[in-house]
Amino acid sequence: MTQEKKSLSHLNAQGEAQMVDVSEKAVTRRQAIAEGKIVMSLATLEAIEAGNATKGDVIGTAKIAGIMAAKQTANLIPLCHPLPLKKVEVNIKSDRNLPGYVIQATVTIKAETGVEMEALTAVSVSALTLYDMAKALEKSMSITDICLLSKTGGKSGTYFNQVTESQITPPSNDGDGT
Repeated sequence: MTQEKKSLSHLNAQGEAQMVDVSEKAVTRRQAIAEGKIVMSLATLEAIEAGNATKGDVIGTAKIAGIMAAKQTANLIPLCHPLPLKKVEVNIKSDRNLPGYVIQATVTIKAETGVEMEALTAVSVSALTLYDMAKALEKSMSITDICLLSKTGGKSGTYFNQVTESQITPPSNDGDGT
């Protein structure tokens, strides 16, 4: 079996940055799931869980920030295509073993290109928002392990991160059959 040579698609023949032309690609349903963590002291986790953060609803605000960020990815990352996202879901679960939170974002679209960057951006901004909302409680929090867990659809097919595959939380079923 021959191995296909991989190249950086965002570079032209002269090595200059370019936006990839996706106009010839098929429109397919695509989904990406990303994950990240924010580690903090147990006292900070307990304060957030008890609703004792001075800025208000830490988790709710972080979820909204992640959704908003996914929608703005093309404005943040220079060569990303602006995309008509169909669904963005951000889940934030407390984990006393960290201690901290595990953040997972699922982004779905029907388009010519994937939504990996949108899912990663949603996780990143959710984690940054958690930090911002809780920094009065603790400044030593650490954002870690942001990665793509899976992606489906498109020419390259399905990808599962073998290191983290068992951690994937299925997205909620919104009843639309997609």
